[in-house]
Amino acid sequence: MGEPQSGGQRAGQIDAMIPAATVNSQTAQVKEALQWNDLLATADSGRVRAGLSDGSLLSLGSSSQLRIVQHDAASQQTSLEMDFGKVRSQVVKITKPGGKFQMKTPNAVIGVVGTDFFAGYANDQTTVICYSGRVTVTPIGSAQVAQNGGQSAGNSVTVGPGQMVVVTSVVPATGFQVTQATPSQINGSISDTGVSVPGAPVLARGGHALRNGLIVTGIALGVGLGVGLGEQGNKTAGKCEPSAGVCP
Repeated sequence: MGEPQSGGQRAGQIDAMIPAATVNSQTAQVKEALQWNDLLATADSGRVRAGLSDGSLLSLGSSSQLRIVQHDAASQQTSLEMDFGKVRSQVVKITKPGGKFQMKTPNAVIGVVGTDFFAGYANDQTTVICYSGRVTVTPIGSAQVAQNGGQSAGNSVTVGPGQMVVVTSVVPATGFQVTQATPSQINGSISDTGVSVPGAPVLARGGHALRNGLIVTGIALGVGLGVGLGEQGNKTAGKCEPSAGVCP
């Protein structure tokens, strides 16, 4: 496959946003079309939710920057680059031979085949939380996997539902382990990337319900986690809380 072309090819559009946000340093607008190599950026108060052409969703948190290097829905080839910030990706299942969905940070490459996950980069550290499906995280440059265990292939680590991994340039003395993400970490990452849309449905794509900022999924995220989130979510079942900024 050749290099992605410089713009001119549609990748999707902005579905919702909280100002201030920009596309290629220009003020962003709801329903604005997104092209290959477009750079999305948010200020301290800004957030953006973008729908890609294949049905995947990107929810960019505040103080974040994400480039859509390539998105070819027909061949299922997607490449994203995040220099800093936080983003939630709800990715449709990859079914095409050779298809890929990759997100690159300064020290890691994240690959998925159809899943829902969070990625954040700050202070030379990439944090990945998997809500459902599986995510492959590969350190690049001088980075090492700081929390790495379970399944791995070569220098990569596979993160399953309810798990998280941190990639940093410093190898911890405790060795490499994948850890279970806590309810606070999961809910915090969802809250940090949520975009409030009045009248939006409670159910997000991928079968996950966001209720009062909590994710409810058919896959238990760790021992007791799925039950705990469900119990809290029932208090506001069927409601969307725009003021919380976490509607799907």
